Amino acid sequence: MRLTPDMFLIVCPLALLAGFIDSVAGGGGMISLPAYYLAGLPPALASGTNKLSAMMGTTLATVSYGRAGKLDRQVGVPAALGAFLCSAMGALLMTSLPANVVRLLVLVCIPVAALLTLRGRKRKAEAPPRGDRAVWWISLAIGCGVGFYDGLIGPGTGTFLILLFLQVFAMEEVLASGTAKLVNLASNAAALISLIATGDVAFLLGIPAGLCAMLGAWLGSRLTIRRGGGFVRAMMLVVLALLLAKMLADMVG
Repeated sequence: MRLTPDMFLIVCPLALLAGFIDSVAGGGGMISLPAYYLAGLPPALASGTNKLSAMMGTTLATVSYGRAGKLDRQVGVPAALGAFLCSAMGALLMTSLPANVVRLLVLVCIPVAALLTLRGRKRKAEAPPRGDRAVWWISLAIGCGVGFYDGLIGPGTGTFLILLFLQVFAMEEVLASGTAKLVNLASNAAALISLIATGDVAFLLGIPAGLCAMLGAWLGSRLTIRRGGGFVRAMMLVVLALLLAKMLADMVG
């Protein structure tokens, strides 16, 4: 596919914004994936290139949270394993579906993500006591489910993960955001490997966009660690507004 300067002007600034939002509250794909559509990429190529730039941003965010001690490895490692295994299956299914079906799936999932984001703001004060084995299997199941969704559709994955960690494990908001980044990183990596194998990644566009996403992720993770849970909750409201705006725009379109 021939790349033009206009594509970079559309994708790169939005990738920076997506990296910032995704590093805080998830949902960056709601900005970056439509950006690739707007630049003229077909759904499979848009998804693969988006995975490349998103993984670059998520890698930097994961390192930042890990250095600050805001990453729960007991939950994050098994969830990342499940996400890695199931994201590839979702990505392979996505490449076999007609373009219009993929667009329809994205549209259908937007109100679901919005509803869960709205309801997920009220979390349990304390998680019920669970043994290490139960935590491992629950985390693995969460990673499998959200990873499959990420490979198949993508936008909203980080938000789903944060909400599940808040609800199921009663994590503090910044810790939930950091742990979600580790899982999202594994999911992005698996989906990216599958999409590279099918030739659905535009590296010359995805790498510059990824550098912008890394800058956004660095800014977002630093602000989140510094400001704490209140900043995460505020950004989740921003993500909710973006989800609703995207839903209305797609319905009108």
